[in-house]
Amino acid sequence: MKHLKWIGPLLLFAGLLSLASCSKEEAPAAPAEEMAVSEESTEAAEEATAVIAEEAAPETAELVEESASEAEPVDEAIVLAVAEPPVAKRDWQFKEGQHYDRLVPTQPTVGSADKIEVAEFFWYGCPHCYDMEPYINKWAENKDPNVRFVRIPATWNALVRLHAQLYYTEEVLARNGILKNPEEFRDAVFQEYHRRNNRMTSEAAIQTLFARFGVNAEQFGATWSSFEVNQKLRVAEDLARRYSISSVPAVVVNGKYRTVTSEAGGYTQLMELIDELTVREGLR
Repeated sequence: MKHLKWIGPLLLFAGLLSLASCSKEEAPAAPAEEMAVSEESTEAAEEATAVIAEEAAPETAELVEESASEAEPVDEAIVLAVAEPPVAKRDWQFKEGQHYDRLVPTQPTVGSADKIEVAEFFWYGCPHCYDMEPYINKWAENKDPNVRFVRIPATWNALVRLHAQLYYTEEVLARNGILKNPEEFRDAVFQEYHRRNNRMTSEAAIQTLFARFGVNAEQFGATWSSFEVNQKLRVAEDLARRYSISSVPAVVVNGKYRTVTSEAGGYTQLMELIDELTVREGLR
């Protein structure tokens, strides 16, 4: 009987977790007749490299190991006296194992090692990702200049991967100046799914949405099926595996710390946790 006192807290924790994220199992698959792209085989996905080919455009995402940011030690004369006292231990608000997990070993990041990278894993169809949008957007507008923010779409099944392809098509078109209002477009995608009941289950449906924002069929088609977009999808799949992402929204800081909303305690607390973890990385 003494073990019954643990049942209540466990059920409460499980309930909070389910309310704060969308898992792989919850992501619906698109009807087979409506899908316009085929799923890649598991074997092909495993063999896909996570490093961008040298011939790709310079802006193309690439995996960068953390070790690339660490300079080789320089030989120096031995100094017997302590030059400076150690940095005082900070009273951190969040705790490892309770509010976030450490990835061991540290994993690669999308961009170069010159900045601390914050990656948000999301899916356009996830209601929790939709709810978190204003919080993460406000945080990104006011982030430290030494922090780089990237979004990485989930790729769990055919429909979710289709929306990931939508995201990277959107990203490339915006970078090339073809998609003029990427923030407005991103909001429109969320609105289509969550407010207008448009699940965007085919390439044709997605192209229609791009057309509303001035992207013609030729521009869309060339980007949608481009090597760059396909390579970005492979990188996203590889990073999700490396980071052990099983639900969204999820945040990974510099390939080292992983957290979700339910662990942080809410969207506001999640933004505070992100800031604290970037400070920790800056003190290394």
